[in-house]
Amino acid sequence: MEDLSYDKVFEEVAFKGDNTANLSEPTSPAASVASAEIAAEFAALSVEEKEQRRAEWSQELARVEEEINTLRTVLASKTRHASDLKRKLGITVWKEVTDDMNQGLKNIKESTVYQSVEQSVESFTKAVHEAPLYQRTESVLKSTGEKTASVFGSITSGISSKLSQMKNSESMRSIEASVGSAYENVKALSHVVRWRSH
Repeated sequence: MEDLSYDKVFEEVAFKGDNTANLSEPTSPAASVASAEIAAEFAALSVEEKEQRRAEWSQELARVEEEINTLRTVLASKTRHASDLKRKLGITVWKEVTDDMNQGLKNIKESTVYQSVEQSVESFTKAVHEAPLYQRTESVLKSTGEKTASVFGSITSGISSKLSQMKNSESMRSIEASVGSAYENVKALSHVVRWRSH
């Protein structure tokens, strides 16, 4: 009974294709035909032949997995060796990333797409600068800026002259004298308080 269920599972997998390797791609018609032929061939085998075929496949799978592990070990060793050599040469990860970025930017700038876009942008910019609307807007903004600077300049000079006039006025001198005498009184009072505390 166990052989029949295993055979049934094998046939289902064979008819559906091996979707475990790449789930995003559908099985091609050729792969489906091949799977159907394999399943039909497997179903035609005797129980002993099926067991022998399974044993062969298991051995081959073990050998392939061992080769994969060996390749992974060799790759890891080579990667470490390359890292050591780079370190000895002073090649850092940052330098590699920078070099890769610079090379990528160089490749992009040298590409025909980039150059055609750059030419299009230059043509567009030139057309905008030469357009009468742009020139009028530019002159309006320039004159507005000059007028604004003139207005602020006159406001600043007006405030400065008013402050100068206030400083020289009688009321400001009177305030200065009052503040000065109050300061002198506080100073004298602090001497008295210190003298009494001793």
